[in-house]
Amino acid sequence: MFTVKRNLREELTCVICCDMFREPVMLACMHRFCRPCITRYWRGTLGPVTCPQCRKEFNHKHLQTDYLVTAMVEKVRGSCSSIKDQEVSFKMELFHTQTRVRGEFRALRQILQDEEDYALEQLKKEQDEELEKVRHHLELIERALRDIEENIRMLEKASSTIETNDPLWVQNECFVFVLDRPCIQVELAPDFDANAFSNKYIAPLQYVTWRKMYKSLKPGNFRSVHLISGQYSVQMTHHKRFLQSVNVLATQGFHTGRHYWEVALGSKSKWDLGVASEAVDRHARVKLSPENGYWTLRLRKKNEYYAGTQPWTRLHLGSPLQRVGVFLDCEEKRVSFYNADDMSLIYTFTDGPRGKMFPFFSPCISNSPKPQPIQLLHYPPVALSG
Repeated sequence: MFTVKRNLREELTCVICCDMFREPVMLACMHRFCRPCITRYWRGTLGPVTCPQCRKEFNHKHLQTDYLVTAMVEKVRGSCSSIKDQEVSFKMELFHTQTRVRGEFRALRQILQDEEDYALEQLKKEQDEELEKVRHHLELIERALRDIEENIRMLEKASSTIETNDPLWVQNECFVFVLDRPCIQVELAPDFDANAFSNKYIAPLQYVTWRKMYKSLKPGNFRSVHLISGQYSVQMTHHKRFLQSVNVLATQGFHTGRHYWEVALGSKSKWDLGVASEAVDRHARVKLSPENGYWTLRLRKKNEYYAGTQPWTRLHLGSPLQRVGVFLDCEEKRVSFYNADDMSLIYTFTDGPRGKMFPFFSPCISNSPKPQPIQLLHYPPVALSG
């Protein structure tokens, strides 16, 4: 097709101006030229004229208008004009798209910058508050030490006077000393959890920020996997199925990196979710605890939330959970759960799993005839760079 178009353009090109014919005319030798070009070429020539292409001589300047070629040239010019218009339109659309993309990413970069500034500001503020508590406690300790040293000096001075003074006078002085110098009390050191900063600011920070940019990004529908139990049983045919409980492991496991996924909780009154070791016992009914290879969050009685420790740790949340984010850090051996609606931290297992881990779910037996299912969102999980 390209060769045909190229040959056609060559056939419609004047050899004098090397452009497409304008007012094409034909000589007796059947060669064609633009009327202005051949007229200008013959200008000032006296006597016979020659064809610029084949050099054939003619006694007369006879030019025959080539209407067929004229029509072909007009058609090709129209086609070229249409293509050029499309090219201009495409370039304009490309320019507007590039401008829009640059603008959107500029806005996203500004959001990221604002989030970074805010996170660093909050981190510094909280660090300053904790350091101020520590400094205040140190001041109290130093003051108490000075008082103790002063008491020791006074006791040493009193003991040195026992041998030289009247016993009754010494007794009275010691009694006055005891009354004037009450026992010094020092408060316990403030509870300072260094992991609190790590859990709050180093967890899935990329995903926390992504959630805050949700409206700007306008993502499409989530891919989801439904997990729903029947009234009395769940049909499972895989050879690695759990025989004594309604438990499910994802097919994809992890032993390195940092990973995040979300679970929409539906309307079920109880469930368990989190991560489980590849080596968990699938044939026996065991407690879902870290000792048995499970790091879970659970719901009971519709509104009671627990961390799957042994014994369970009751969690007091401000509002019911609609969506939970699970963050698995294989390097730090840490599992964290987040309220995915506002990315607030729910609970963190700091002494987390070792070895290959799998997303874990237990939809439990439902008491409702048609409960909304648990949905696994963002799966495969989002891998977060360090």
